[in-house]
Amino acid sequence: MKTFARVACALALVVGGAGSAYASIQINGTRVIYPAEQREVSLSMVNNSSAPILLQSWVDEGNPKDSPETSKAPFILTPPMSRVDPAKGQTLRIMFTGAALPQDRETVYWLNVLEIPTKPKVKEGDSSNYLQFAIRSRLKLFYRPKGLPGNSFDAIDQVSWRVEKEGSGYVAECTNPTPYFVSFGSLTFKGVGVDKSLEPKGGMCPAKGSEKFPLKGNPDVANGKLTVQVINDYGGFDTHDVPFSR
Repeated sequence: MKTFARVACALALVVGGAGSAYASIQINGTRVIYPAEQREVSLSMVNNSSAPILLQSWVDEGNPKDSPETSKAPFILTPPMSRVDPAKGQTLRIMFTGAALPQDRETVYWLNVLEIPTKPKVKEGDSSNYLQFAIRSRLKLFYRPKGLPGNSFDAIDQVSWRVEKEGSGYVAECTNPTPYFVSFGSLTFKGVGVDKSLEPKGGMCPAKGSEKFPLKGNPDVANGKLTVQVINDYGGFDTHDVPFSR
């Protein structure tokens, strides 16, 4: 009798599929900007593996537990499911269906791309176990209303920062008066390097809002500044040294 042990693991990747050591699908982007005046936007991807991959895609409102059936995000994806053969590409079309969203600031959603590998071929009589992964990539999707003042690249210059003691460490509170979300890959006191042995902890300062983020190190030696690695619309990193108050 043939016996198989199948373990399915769903891995949620905050940055995107390109950063996974296991993903076969390379997504050409780490975020999606959806200008309100456009009828649709597209996202391309390619299968870099030697086997076909089944893809399922959907958008959620921020709850990673939402499925395509339970999500109420106002977007339609075409195709919602597709088979991508080895070395072949797939273009995902994203269409806004309409909703009463704020028009004075961006709204953020999350695009999910679930990569389901095909069942491996097993020789007759082979009772070997196998491990199979279903990789889920989650990318930020920013709905950007038409006519917002300024631009997303300069938003970091208007964000103010305050550092305060919390427990045995410190937190940095950002206040963002702009209509653009400010995403960053890392946030540290100036002069304190990011630990390369650990995945940098990023975050997002909300449009026209505030948020707190934990900090390591001592503010007394930071010369009154934080170093922020801002993630721009193209997924690139722009390093900024910003002042903070206490």
